[in-house]
Amino acid sequence: MLGLNRTSLYYRPVGPGPLEIALKHRIDEIYTKRPFYGSRRITAQLQHEGYAVNRKRIQTYMREMGIWGLAPGPHTSTPHPGHTIYPYLLRDVRAAYPNHIWGIDITYIRLRHGWLYLVAIIDWYSRYVVAWEISETLELPFVLVAAQRALATAVPTIWNHDQGSHFTSPQYTALLLAQEVRISMDGKGRALDNIFTERLWRSVKYEEVYLHDYDTPRAAQWGLTQYFRFYNHERLHQSLAYATPASVYADPVGPDSVR
Repeated sequence: MLGLNRTSLYYRPVGPGPLEIALKHRIDEIYTKRPFYGSRRITAQLQHEGYAVNRKRIQTYMREMGIWGLAPGPHTSTPHPGHTIYPYLLRDVRAAYPNHIWGIDITYIRLRHGWLYLVAIIDWYSRYVVAWEISETLELPFVLVAAQRALATAVPTIWNHDQGSHFTSPQYTALLLAQEVRISMDGKGRALDNIFTERLWRSVKYEEVYLHDYDTPRAAQWGLTQYFRFYNHERLHQSLAYATPASVYADPVGPDSVR
């Protein structure tokens, strides 16, 4: 009746601009190299490099990327106010056998014209990546898919993670509790507890992501699939006496090592 084109009335989401993409990629590089940097230091570094940015903008981007500085302080991962917080179970505890302790975390994966998010579950004893998944958003489903895939492989004694809303959600914790997994959550100021996963992120990014400059999510899926196969089955780890994670994971120690 008004003579308007119907398609012109529908909202079309606008993708991120080149500057936002460049800033987030650079934030990721700085944070991966120096995970103890918070928004204040990252802002100062970017300003030193010539970017006209303020701390509020960098804080927003870091929050959207799901990252925060590892230095002790109040700004660790934020739990949902209605979600249950579980106690930290790993004080003076070291992984003693495969499937004793697992850790899970999420990281930012850059694309040439955007980004993805990667979640991975790692066995602390062997450094074996039990399962992983990527997503174009930080919505919960990709975390649930990775957790379900991991639990179909084995069941750990303890599962450790931060207090982020993904890992305190009832849908996620219900998967673990149904398998009688003991849930351990990092307390405030204990962000370094998931250090094995932080080291994994450094390896993934320096040895794969930064070298290949993925153009599409499909290219990232293919590249990460190849990398994790290499990481688990071919990459020799100094901390494992130059064995591979897969070989250590498959060689349980003690009668209670496999559940």
